[in-house]
Amino acid sequence: MMFWILVAVMTAAVAALLLYPLLRGATAAEDDRAGEAAVYRDQLRELDRDLAGGLISADEADYARAEIGRRLIAVSAAEPKAVTKLARHHRLSEAFVLLLLPVLGLCLYIAMGRPELPSQPLAARLENPGNDMAVLIVKAERHLAANPEDGKGWDVLAPIYYNALRIADAEKAYRNAIRLLGPSPIRLDGLAETLMASANGVVTEETRKVLEQSLTLEPQNPRAKFYVALSMEQAGQAAEAKAAFEALAKESPADAPWLPLVNEHIAKNGGAPAADGTALGNPTEEDLAAAQDMSTGDQQQMIRGMVESLDHKLAADPNNFEGWMRLVRSYAVLNDKDRAASALKRGLAVFPADGEEGRQLIALGRELGVAAEGETE
Repeated sequence: MMFWILVAVMTAAVAALLLYPLLRGATAAEDDRAGEAAVYRDQLRELDRDLAGGLISADEADYARAEIGRRLIAVSAAEPKAVTKLARHHRLSEAFVLLLLPVLGLCLYIAMGRPELPSQPLAARLENPGNDMAVLIVKAERHLAANPEDGKGWDVLAPIYYNALRIADAEKAYRNAIRLLGPSPIRLDGLAETLMASANGVVTEETRKVLEQSLTLEPQNPRAKFYVALSMEQAGQAAEAKAAFEALAKESPADAPWLPLVNEHIAKNGGAPAADGTALGNPTEEDLAAAQDMSTGDQQQMIRGMVESLDHKLAADPNNFEGWMRLVRSYAVLNDKDRAASALKRGLAVFPADGEEGRQLIALGRELGVAAEGETE
């Protein structure tokens, strides 16, 4: 009921604002005509005074009186017609404002809104949030405000904050979860990625310490190993970074989703990922064996052919997120930024930017220097 009262009040306010200039305009027009008639009547009285005072002759007075009278009659005769026409015009406008405008708004609401749903205050929505992520976050925040030592709550909320790009809140949540539940590879890696996000992708000294702590708990953690190798690359230690990336590639499964990115960094630091088994276009073992005996130019040509083959496969079957990630990386490794940008744009058409896959594609594009709009950065 409160909703409809509010709608009625708002509709009345809008109608009043629209009617005001119409009513004011009609009054102003009537005032103008009444003023004009009053001027002519004053002129007649002044004419009588001039005649009585001998300032003009009787013939001149008769001629002037006839002309003024003609004008007064014209104004008086035209006034009812003008008032009627203006009143009719204003009545139509007022009818539209008072009747059609609310009816039109109601029809639009019935067609596009959800009038059958009962109104729900915030407390009720928090009790039954459904899949509304914003309400879920508010509910979790209220719970943690009342129970700040609930480590599981912070542990659940931390990655949600990170995915919502609330980086400062994510860092606080990860630190609280680690403090209350103890460090784990997942929590430490999450904190490291959050610290990197706040530092625009740079692996700072603090971030590296967090990663090293993660590796002490899980020595074969590929996520932490990758970021440690990345810190060497960012520090200008190309040889050390190349060796670290190569070690990670060697111990990774052949179908590991991070392998294309690892091979890209191997190439970036002076390695030869194609000869070492990079899977830009998912080559077979026979392809890799043949590549060993090829010249550098022939190897690049073979790689480009495989990448283009992957491109054609994605054009026929675009619902392949890993394929788009691999294609963008592959074109970037080949230093073909225009095609990388095109692949990124086509991938985002399939996996929109507001989804998890879309955000990963955009993050990859930023890392590779490829803009999501289809232009190189």
